[in-house]
Amino acid sequence: MRILLTEDDESVRAFVSRALELDGHKVETACDGLDALERLQENDGRYDLLVSDVKMPMMDGIALAHKAAHLWPGLPILLMTGFADQRERAEDLEQVIRDVLTKPFTLQQIREAVTEAAAPEDKAA
Repeated sequence: MRILLTEDDESVRAFVSRALELDGHKVETACDGLDALERLQENDGRYDLLVSDVKMPMMDGIALAHKAAHLWPGLPILLMTGFADQRERAEDLEQVIRDVLTKPFTLQQIREAVTEAAAPEDKAA
């Protein structure tokens, strides 16, 4: 699976990237929302999953999720945040995102969240 990981904290970006690569995913990284949007545009949204932090400089994960969902409606999106108020802000994205993972999380939690977020949605539900 091809994943675009957007995270401004270098240590978190490295941790999550390594965890997902251990599961066999091809992970490309971006350091903020604008960087991620550029990568999405360069690749015409051809990723299997967008994983993004919520609170970032330049363009936050919520703005990125809105833009990505508008341009590539089928792209699954998983958000991560360490701030309760940011998680609440992400609630208005229910139709756009698959989940919001709360930091700090374990290696197993990010791996499970990615697996679930990338799974095809059950349209009958």
